[in-house]
Amino acid sequence: QVQLVESGGGLVQAGGSLRLSCAASGRTFSRNAWAWFRQAPGKERDFVATISWLGGTLYSDNMKGRFTISRDNAKNTVYLQMNSLKPEDTAVYYCAAREGSGISALAASYAYWGSGTQVTVSS
Repeated sequence: QVQLVESGGGLVQAGGSLRLSCAASGRTFSRNAWAWFRQAPGKERDFVATISWLGGTLYSDNMKGRFTISRDNAKNTVYLQMNSLKPEDTAVYYCAAREGSGISALAASYAYWGSGTQVTVSS
């Protein structure tokens, strides 16, 4: 059974940093693309960042320059370093993996999802 488990969320003040991790078990995703999405209360799930199996990345314009996605294939894990956090970054953050190796910002292209981790940024 494939499982993606996020960790690293929490409460942080505006301007602070958090590092999210997402570890996969049940299969290897070394040749697959990963992504992070987020969903704020009452809003749709939004794309945050994605990374290809070769390390190519794509970010949502709102996160560019503040967030960094990375991966460790040996650990079957993807990370999201979030700096200069703002109250509007408050959301549940989800990691996802897709069968393809290239990047995609479309949630529908990801077959595997974690259950999410809450990030709350106070002003």
